[in-house]
Amino acid sequence: MPKSLRLRFIIAAVAAASLLHSCDVFKDGEGEKGTLRLHFSEMSYEVTKASAVSEIPDTSEFILKITDSGGGKVYEGKFGDSPENLPVSAGTYNISVRSGIFTAPAFSSPLFGDDQCVTVRQGTAADVVLTCSQMNSGVRLKTGEAFLKAFPDGSLFLVSDDGQLMYSYSEKRTAYFNPGNVSLVMKESSGNTTLFTRPLSAREVLTITVSVPKASGSGGISIQLDTARNHTGETVTIGEDPASGKGDDRLTALNVSEAAGAVGATGVWVYGYIVGGDLSSSSVSFTPPFKSETNLAIASRTSVSDKSSCLSVQLPQGEIRNALNLVSNPSNLKRKLWVKGDIVSAYFGIPGIKNIKEYHIE
Repeated sequence: MPKSLRLRFIIAAVAAASLLHSCDVFKDGEGEKGTLRLHFSEMSYEVTKASAVSEIPDTSEFILKITDSGGGKVYEGKFGDSPENLPVSAGTYNISVRSGIFTAPAFSSPLFGDDQCVTVRQGTAADVVLTCSQMNSGVRLKTGEAFLKAFPDGSLFLVSDDGQLMYSYSEKRTAYFNPGNVSLVMKESSGNTTLFTRPLSAREVLTITVSVPKASGSGGISIQLDTARNHTGETVTIGEDPASGKGDDRLTALNVSEAAGAVGATGVWVYGYIVGGDLSSSSVSFTPPFKSETNLAIASRTSVSDKSSCLSVQLPQGEIRNALNLVSNPSNLKRKLWVKGDIVSAYFGIPGIKNIKEYHIE
């Protein structure tokens, strides 16, 4: 079985922007305006196979923070709620995104994020591609049967400066820590023994095998470290064309941009956020009240207000239309929706999905 899952998203090119790795302060005239456009395009995530699907981050839920060169807050909140086009004064901005808040050791809690420094010049748009790497470290323990027999009353702890986690002999999850020294400690009634201490870096996931040497009859302990790379083992790729399995189920559902590029695919799952309805050949309504029960518009984030960034959804008559339409269900606005159907080149002037057979909404 594979030890890791890799999620691959398509990285778009960075255009019309000056992205700086060092944050040199730049000012191009007080009050002069430019635009910040932030988006996740192609990212590579690696999470251990022991991680549940729920550990895979939804980029719309990432915490986005933008500050100017003086530290002033420009935006702070969910990425999915941020404007597609953010007008800002010309200058330098620090951009930070995090998949959550991580302060102390925890199981099944990989933290993903990115930090960038961006210069926006007068009258231009800075297109910023956010690529996320795992920012914390992971540890997995494996204990053999011989070790369990030799130390039936012992307890293993993983200890860092931020706290500790008890790793029971039956534990299968990955423990996550901030980068830094992590110690493996065995606690017995006779006292505590530090078995080893090792520094861990961001993105590193270390597997530790604890065993009893065959040559030792006195209960000696052997430590084996798997340091081949950040994550080792077979890889499952999620993010290819529908013919290779992408879109076969909700886990591998196409996002809005992928769906727009998969015209002609049938019986595939697509997901996005419900951002509007009342579609016509020239417009979409993004604010209630809504009048049409037959269609929806979904997008990659809840703040989208441009028809060209949407995917149109035809609601078939019956249970699906009754459950999803915004006339009867206005609270569905901004909710995350998965639908299974056929992708068409144009429905109300934009790529869409028709013949929906199944759905799931959160």
